[in-house]
Amino acid sequence: MREKRLTVECPSFGTGASIPPRHSWEGDGVSPEIRWRDLPEGTKSFVLIMEDLDVPAPRLCLFTWVRGAACGIPPQVTTLREGVRATPRLENGAKQAVTSFRRPGYGGPCPAWGTHRYRFRLYALGRRLDLEPKGVRKRDLVQAMRGHILATGDLVGVARRRKHAPKRPHAEVGVRAV
Repeated sequence: MREKRLTVECPSFGTGASIPPRHSWEGDGVSPEIRWRDLPEGTKSFVLIMEDLDVPAPRLCLFTWVRGAACGIPPQVTTLREGVRATPRLENGAKQAVTSFRRPGYGGPCPAWGTHRYRFRLYALGRRLDLEPKGVRKRDLVQAMRGHILATGDLVGVARRRKHAPKRPHAEVGVRAV
């Protein structure tokens, strides 16, 4: 059986469009509002993972950089508002997994060079993931979701370093929740 496709949208940018600076290291590093629709029947929870698809791969071992992850999003929730706080547990009951920054929360786009693609992938699950947020990583989410994915949907935005943008390390950006 082929899984259904979810529609994932952001009022700040569309698929293939530039992610506004306010959602990146160049701005305030505020998480964007993410909305979804076309939910499959039987959805018990959602997982949302944001990744930089164009991180350099040391020694040609391909990987992505996880910039935000939330799991256990209740089935009645169809929007994560802009600027969600960086806490292990969100007000709506969802939990944030540990990102590649080794902490929960949102880390906005920060390409070292060139243009990078940033994918927000949403998973509709036929079960609720009851994972504790402390120490949960993408690989734990992927393993726990196996066999329970009803539908997926993607939103891919792009960001590039501006020529004269100030150089700010990730630690100064302030991580925001997805």
